[in-house]
Amino acid sequence: MNLTLHLNARFQPEHRFELEDALQVIFDNNNAGEVTGGGTLLNEDGEIESCDIEIYLYESQKDLEWLEGLLNKLGIPKRSEIQGIEPPISVGTLEGLAIYLNGTDLPKEVYSSCDINYLIDQLNQALHSIGSMYSYRELEKYTALYFYGTSFSIMKERIETIVSTYPLCQKCRIEQIA
Repeated sequence: MNLTLHLNARFQPEHRFELEDALQVIFDNNNAGEVTGGGTLLNEDGEIESCDIEIYLYESQKDLEWLEGLLNKLGIPKRSEIQGIEPPISVGTLEGLAIYLNGTDLPKEVYSSCDINYLIDQLNQALHSIGSMYSYRELEKYTALYFYGTSFSIMKERIETIVSTYPLCQKCRIEQIA
């Protein structure tokens, strides 16, 4: 059975590959199917909009129910779905939070003195046990950091102090993406 796992996720191809590889190992261990391909959809600004992973399942109904349970246990973003069957099956348990860092309008000293890797470490520490950064996208006017976890509102609350005090976060915006 040929299926598409449409991910409501903003994963760069390298991060989607990590999920594809993990799924393939699980499929191999359970003699359930194969990952046969994938893709990443960009919007007109070049930002990641969503991803697809192509899957071939060996047995239809039994493996389909198993796949649905597996995806919800693995933790993928809400509003993802298994396509290729009617009706599609909604999957996903994680909520998403994007931080859009302004890449052009801050004083030059901020860009030269701040370390984005330090910021990411601080954000991940603040989100310990409820979420973490899954991917990012660097564009001309901004850099987007994509976090997924159990609750958008709790993640936003936990990072509030960092975002309001770290100079690189000036003029940033935060949006719910899943």
